[in-house]
Amino acid sequence: MHAIILAAGRGSRLLPLTTDLPKCLLPIGLTTVLGFQLDTLFRHGIESATVVTGFNAHMVKAEINARQTGPKVKRLYNPFYQVADNLASCWMARKSMRQDFLLINGDTLFSPPLLEKVLSAPATDIAVTIDQKDHYDGDDMKVTLDGAELTAIGKTLLPQQTNGESIGMLRFMNDGPEIFRVELKRLMKLEDGTKSWFLSAIDGLAKSGQRIDTINIKGSTWSELDTPEDYEICRNLFGDSEMARKRFVAL
Repeated sequence: MHAIILAAGRGSRLLPLTTDLPKCLLPIGLTTVLGFQLDTLFRHGIESATVVTGFNAHMVKAEINARQTGPKVKRLYNPFYQVADNLASCWMARKSMRQDFLLINGDTLFSPPLLEKVLSAPATDIAVTIDQKDHYDGDDMKVTLDGAELTAIGKTLLPQQTNGESIGMLRFMNDGPEIFRVELKRLMKLEDGTKSWFLSAIDGLAKSGQRIDTINIKGSTWSELDTPEDYEICRNLFGDSEMARKRFVAL
């Protein structure tokens, strides 16, 4: 199993924390967000990864080069990160999608037990990792389900259409990598393709009749990292450090 991490963004909602530091390099415990992801993946048998970079890519390169252990990492630079959404980052990584792989947002932090659930779930073509809670806000990537099958995904789904949220981790196996690459190619030919989320590809596949399974990790520990409030939650969940506290005092 390969891992692809989309870490091109700056994280403008985290300013001033990300004035010069990509949000994937914000300190978490004794490492960084990206370091935590790579360490967790490696401990569970993921021996290779592709990291798509963008904002201050040289800093991400230095972080990866300084690592002493972990998966073998290939770096890909997305030159369109300032004007395109993460579908373009997926497009940059399409050649890394010729085997079973995990696709992970660079701002999703996850516990080892959560990753174990994802890796041990039945080997379906495409599976979206979801959580469920009592209330969903406008920023959640909401999903509509028919049993365990995903039928729609997007931030604008109505409350009566919402049965969960994507946490930003997908698994592609068997025919899934080829199915996803073909859909990426189709979307990138559209006029507004570069401005799309990669999950719009999943939504399109589901609505075209392609089965999209889900892996429900309700009760597992995870967090996204979009705002200073999120960062404080991530530090509490996954490890605080003097380095992180010094960074956080900028607020």
